[in-house]
Amino acid sequence: MATVELKAVSKIYGTTVRAVDSVDLSIANGEFIVLVGPSGCGKSTTLRMIAGLEDLSGGTISIGNRIVNDVPPKDRNIAMVFQNYALYPHLNVRQNLSFGLERRRTFKSRWRGIWDSTYRTQRHAERLAITARVDAAARTLGIEQLLHRPPRELSGGQRQRVAVGRALVRDPAVFLFDEPLSNLDALLRGEMRTELRILHRSLRATMVYVTHDQEEAMSLADRMVVMKDGVVQQIGSPAEIYDSPANRFVAGFIGTPPMNMFEGRIARDSTGGFTFHWKESVFSLCKRWVDGELSALGHDTVTLGIRPDRLRILPAGENENSCCLTGHVVTIERYGPLADIVAVVNGMRVISRTSTDTLAEICEGDAITLEFQMQFAHMFRADGSAVTSPRN
Repeated sequence: MATVELKAVSKIYGTTVRAVDSVDLSIANGEFIVLVGPSGCGKSTTLRMIAGLEDLSGGTISIGNRIVNDVPPKDRNIAMVFQNYALYPHLNVRQNLSFGLERRRTFKSRWRGIWDSTYRTQRHAERLAITARVDAAARTLGIEQLLHRPPRELSGGQRQRVAVGRALVRDPAVFLFDEPLSNLDALLRGEMRTELRILHRSLRATMVYVTHDQEEAMSLADRMVVMKDGVVQQIGSPAEIYDSPANRFVAGFIGTPPMNMFEGRIARDSTGGFTFHWKESVFSLCKRWVDGELSALGHDTVTLGIRPDRLRILPAGENENSCCLTGHVVTIERYGPLADIVAVVNGMRVISRTSTDTLAEICEGDAITLEFQMQFAHMFRADGSAVTSPRN
């Protein structure tokens, strides 16, 4: 296990393409960090620079308090798991797991005399140690019964376990994962996420994981690093990023279904309070927001964000509060006990996530009223940055 430190790390291709822009990141010993963002955001490039597979254009990377900018990948004490498994088809599982260790042993001892009895004793001890490591990794990953099989006889999930095992036997200071589950179907991805989390808890190893799947990131990470266009947008725990997004991009990217966004403006009412105006609707803003930053926004355009699970279907006959949206149902998408109601309100599609128990009398085309509590809403300035949350 080791700490990892990135200071002002950048990667520029040619003279203009800035793939990674001045990333600062401190990873604690034994922490599970997930780099997440859309394709082309720089997350895989950042991981490859940690591994030593890409040169830095600027900044420094330290592993275990040692700057490794000029250290070859093989000497960084890291192990990397790739998306495509990278298993040798002509070797069985045991041979795939032991291959890297065997090669290291061969290189270290290739000049020793073959008739040297000390050398032969050492070789025997090394073989026993390698066998023990492979057996231990196989037990940890539940692949003991697969050790004699070639890769072609393995399922996608089994191949991925072998790829993880090949990293595990090396006992590295840092594990690096580059979208390792993207080739698996949804069911296997869920199973492997659980296994990786259990593996991390048992090893307490430092792990850096790259994915474009925000659900995968939230289920695995101790902390998430959300990236866009090579720039870190926010670093925090999954709960912190979900509940208090730093900007509109993070709010829209993290969370399924995505956050509903309403662009409008802020004005003062006759009592001196603040209201949010969106098309035909006017909403009173809670006082804690007023005490924060709203007074500085004036008549600027702002965005009010409401997560779908914070929009409640208002039953017929129940009194409306000041934060209600009225429209009609376009479609209902059911996911077992949950359902997403897509409604059109003032010409805009709005999504509400609710329990299927509340859908008994709701059909497509029906009029619907959705209610929300302002203390659970998010506010973003015209530049996308978040206004201080009323819950903070």
